[in-house]
Amino acid sequence: MRRAVSLAAAGLIVLLHGVFAAPPAQAATQQVMMAGYAFSPAALTVHVGDTVTWTQHDQAPHDATTTSAPVSFRSPQLSQGQSWSYTFRTPGTYAYYCSVHPDMRATVTVLAAATSAPAPRSTAAQAPAKQKPTAPATRGSSTAPTTSAAAAPPSATDSSPAPPAVAQQAVAATGPTLDPMLLVAGLVTGVAILCLLLLSSRRAS
Repeated sequence: MRRAVSLAAAGLIVLLHGVFAAPPAQAATQQVMMAGYAFSPAALTVHVGDTVTWTQHDQAPHDATTTSAPVSFRSPQLSQGQSWSYTFRTPGTYAYYCSVHPDMRATVTVLAAATSAPAPRSTAAQAPAKQKPTAPATRGSSTAPTTSAAAAPPSATDSSPAPPAVAQQAVAATGPTLDPMLLVAGLVTGVAILCLLLLSSRRAS
């Protein structure tokens, strides 16, 4: 009886682990062919961490040697059917050629890994500047008193409330979302396995 319950619990744990576990992200691998005395593709774009593999298909030997690059590399001379791989760690443009056949030229453009930068916070609306009080007009003065800035009608910025600051758009990274139906299916499957094991143990006894 206890063994049947233990087997059912183990099966349920394995099932739930398969539902929740996510496969780890892996770097991409790109292929470059050395065929017909040319590199194919002649222009390749990858990301930092990606690996490029050169495969030689000609009878004459070839290699891949940088002529202008952030980090230089040089492959050994490859015979027909041989391959050589290189993992790019520094972004930039890598121009290379075959030192045996200088007419064979190509480039690899390495892009930096994409990073999500938080959006800058918007500055709050500035408060209106304080206005200086105007001196009162003297008695007997023939000239009309000058109008002060306080007598002027309020501007739109003074009457309207300050707009709220825009909320920061950066969202904390969360784990992968889980479909509730998958969880329900896993629980139902575990309960069904447990019931079957209990029935089989009773029949055996």
